[in-house]
Amino acid sequence: MRACALTVKTDARVEGLAPWEHTGAGVSGEEAGGRTHSPREDQAESGDVQSPAPWHTHRCYWDLAELYRWRAQGGTGSHGPAMLLAPRAARQARSATCRRSSFLLSVLFLQMGWGDLGVYGEPSRETPNLDRMAAEGTLFPNFYSANPLCSPSRAALLTGRLPIRNGFYTTNAHARNAYTPQEIVGGIPDSEQLLPELLKEAGYVTKIVGKWHLGHRPQFHPLKHGFDEWFGSPNCHFGPYDNKARPNIPVYRNWEMVGRYYEEFPINPKTGEANLTQIYLQEALDFIKRQARRRPFFLYWAVDATHAPVYASRPFLGTSRRGRYGDAVREVDDSIGKMLQLLQDLRVADSTFVFFTSDNGAALISAPEQGGSNGPFLCGKQTTFEGGMREPALAWWPGHIAAGQVSHQLGSIMDLFTTSLALAGLTPPSDRAIDGLNLLPALLQGRLMDRPVFYYRGDTLMAATLGQHKAHFWTWTNSWENFRQGMDFCPGQNVSGVTTHTLEDHTKLPLIFHLGRDPGERFPLSFASTEYQEALSRIAQVVQQHQEALVPGQPQLNVCNWAVMNWAPPGCEKLGKCLTPPESIPKKCLWSH
Repeated sequence: MRACALTVKTDARVEGLAPWEHTGAGVSGEEAGGRTHSPREDQAESGDVQSPAPWHTHRCYWDLAELYRWRAQGGTGSHGPAMLLAPRAARQARSATCRRSSFLLSVLFLQMGWGDLGVYGEPSRETPNLDRMAAEGTLFPNFYSANPLCSPSRAALLTGRLPIRNGFYTTNAHARNAYTPQEIVGGIPDSEQLLPELLKEAGYVTKIVGKWHLGHRPQFHPLKHGFDEWFGSPNCHFGPYDNKARPNIPVYRNWEMVGRYYEEFPINPKTGEANLTQIYLQEALDFIKRQARRRPFFLYWAVDATHAPVYASRPFLGTSRRGRYGDAVREVDDSIGKMLQLLQDLRVADSTFVFFTSDNGAALISAPEQGGSNGPFLCGKQTTFEGGMREPALAWWPGHIAAGQVSHQLGSIMDLFTTSLALAGLTPPSDRAIDGLNLLPALLQGRLMDRPVFYYRGDTLMAATLGQHKAHFWTWTNSWENFRQGMDFCPGQNVSGVTTHTLEDHTKLPLIFHLGRDPGERFPLSFASTEYQEALSRIAQVVQQHQEALVPGQPQLNVCNWAVMNWAPPGCEKLGKCLTPPESIPKKCLWSH
């Protein structure tokens, strides 16, 4: 599960706005009949005598959400909307406004399914806080990850780029999923510009809590890629291991490890008891308390409790009707509720943009005890069917995003990159292709933007959606060999000619589904139908343009080496936890599906 919080700067530069919209609107102190006050003076007169916030300026810039709404209503003019207030009232209002929209909170769930939230139809209704977040904000029913696997999807979120562009894929075999286990040599390239790096240009302080998963070697450390703080792990909480053939995964505080999973941070494999979600929650709460009155912040909360082996703390174990997976979901939901409540208690909720989504679909191979639900959609994690990549997604920004909205905008996890930059007053890098859209027009104006969704599996474009039509160019779940060993990515969902166990080529005559009428991808359109021909023509044109312009990044997930595992992470000497690595033998990684 992933969560992002962004503090929105009020002097935001918004692409396409007139000059007055970039430089501020409203009435200055002189225009209202008084002198211009400094930020410190404004704070003193309003009763806020804390140290001046570095992002405040002498002029208060108009609130971004109001600006979008005003533009949508046809507002024009050289001055923009103005508040005609008495001098003191104008200064107080300006001070209050300049503290608004300053924080970004991104919550990322790990392999949570579209059907796991009550607001998406889960019958147990065990996610009251996420459901309330939807009721107070916007729900996206058509939101996608960038990959059916965790690492590439996370790389896409933080770069705004497809994994085929940022290097998080493999060319070792055709259409193979790949990620970052301990033995992987690669990671996020230095050439990629990550969201936290860019936000720092606008004065944001940034923190990641939970799983990083973009490479564990020193050059890939999150603090080398824009984050100011980190508490969490470089890999998933697999284990326990014997620290001989394979080391247990380290947990870091900033630059150094502070222990290992199953050792200093225990997880009971039999009962599923672990206190990790509570530790991650406290890290988030402490960070918000420290920063909310000081600087704009970006918090990336990426807990992995819902990834097998699923865990929850003692107060939540055995409380769900859905088994241990439900226990984990309930605890994470409770944690999100506590974070939202803290924002309200600190009176910064209307300054904080919060987004919740997941990095890939539920892992049906672990269901039902340790996996979630993908609702009406076909298959799950590892596949490019809807169940593998369509995700729950919620946006919350009180006072700006209207409550109880449903947006049918086709959204992508990569949109969080571009949207967060827009909220911070930044534009995306212009020297590279960016796949993420700015969702603010959809969130604040209800505008729907036409865009394709591309479904990649490794180096291969498997499918594409445009509007309500989805075309499959290749179909595959996993091999017959894996399937016979018990690996079933689509349990109980065999669709003849679709959920294949051999990699089937449909590039000359794609399978096309209408996702509105057939969200489960069970009834492909007739090749002879007019609807098929028209949909194929539109999708083929978009795909051709995409492929002609595509410049793949250098693949990062091709080489493995047992010597690069977490044997001796920084800080291990202080703890007496350094282990001796084996001989270095680089080899091709084997990705079976």
